[in-house]
Amino acid sequence: MSDIDLDGPAAGRESVVTDRVDPTVLDGADRVSGGSQDLADRAALRRVASLSTQLTDITEVEYRDLLLEQVVLVGVWSGGTLTDAQASMTELARLAETAGSVVLDALMQRRQHPDSSTYIGSGKVAELKEVVEATGADTVICDGELTPGQLRNLEEKLRVKVVDRTALILDIFAQHARSKEGKAQVELAQLNYLVPRLRGWGIALSRQRGGRVAAGAGIGSRGPGETKLEIDRRRIYKRIAQLRVELGGMRKVRDTKRSQRRDNAVPAVAIAGYTNAGKSSLLNRLTDAGVLVEDALFATLDPTTRKARTTDGRLYTLTDTVGFVRHLPHQLVESFRSTLEEIGDADLLIHVVDGSDASPQDQVTAVRQVLAEIEASTVPEIIVVNKIDAADPVTLAHLRHLFTGAVFVSAHTGEGMEELRSVIARHLPDPAVEVDVLLPYTEGALVSRVHAEGTVLEEEHEGAGTRLRARVNGNLAGLLEGYRVAPAG
Repeated sequence: MSDIDLDGPAAGRESVVTDRVDPTVLDGADRVSGGSQDLADRAALRRVASLSTQLTDITEVEYRDLLLEQVVLVGVWSGGTLTDAQASMTELARLAETAGSVVLDALMQRRQHPDSSTYIGSGKVAELKEVVEATGADTVICDGELTPGQLRNLEEKLRVKVVDRTALILDIFAQHARSKEGKAQVELAQLNYLVPRLRGWGIALSRQRGGRVAAGAGIGSRGPGETKLEIDRRRIYKRIAQLRVELGGMRKVRDTKRSQRRDNAVPAVAIAGYTNAGKSSLLNRLTDAGVLVEDALFATLDPTTRKARTTDGRLYTLTDTVGFVRHLPHQLVESFRSTLEEIGDADLLIHVVDGSDASPQDQVTAVRQVLAEIEASTVPEIIVVNKIDAADPVTLAHLRHLFTGAVFVSAHTGEGMEELRSVIARHLPDPAVEVDVLLPYTEGALVSRVHAEGTVLEEEHEGAGTRLRARVNGNLAGLLEGYRVAPAG
């Protein structure tokens, strides 16, 4: 019998109700449950140990009145270590809570591979049905992407709604999308996920044309005509096409802004990393951007770009991007590709890692997998270990050995931020040209541009105008060419 510890970032908070579950264990039936408690004992509403919500000090009746979706988690441990399976289930619980659900129980089955018909074995399905009935759950969430057949079979056997990991993440994205582009990207991902899961006879319906209009196509071509399912599918495909056109237009706007920055030789820095690693907090520390910061998964979906300056005064842009997660749905990667291209086109990548997480190295692996998928794995990278104020010193020591050259910071307290600024300055490309010019007082606009776009090293006001020694980009250096001061001697 092996221990399963579902302690996650939620650990340490008080439970919503007083009936706490003992630390979970994986018994002979591979259940993640309350140990020796039987089904009757689990009938009372309570939470899986250490997977509590922010809600405290309310009665069970009040809790039920909130009508939060009550879920049971189920996973298949088909490869990797027990720690990997544990981390995935813990993350699934956090995702469920972020979506507004309460986790009642969790089961896990060890198999070589998920069952092709029902994801888990038939015996485990019967056991899961007993748990659902005993706890009063109204939803089952599976830790994997279900095929349409698996989804249909599980719902028929369990008689409750069944959701897979992909649908759960899509739901969270739908809740957090704010901008027009973000909403369109999420809707596109949801529709691409929905198409193969429409209920009915599936692809066979495309043969039904009604009466003799099949022009002698024979048996199998006659039927009642276009069904509601076919109409729904056609409308979805039409909406997908509309969304692709809309996102294409938004992509052109984004590309135009990006090309303008390129023309001005402004280096671009992208912040990427695991969800809830502290990317937005880091952006706020570096630029005073005032971006929303929440202790929640996927709090940031819409990229935010702000101007910043290095320690030696050079201008660059800093972009906060959407967080990644284990098994990020490919529908999301495809839909958010235009947004994620901000990472691929960056001159430097700040890869933020949550130092307080139980397995920060697993976060790095998951993020790098997505970076490879969007062809951004060749971008120069700085590993930034965040939240060191809340991290275990032993974990930090291991990370220092594992990621040599990493910068250790706390966006919350500001510790290590000056070192990070210096490291960014060293790694950024420096295309600037040093100029020594004397600008007439009638050229105040050029003086302003030098201050805005370049780094002023010296400035003097003389009788003939303003003398500037500065570092500027190539385009601006060309405009200043006629005002250069000849070197003495």
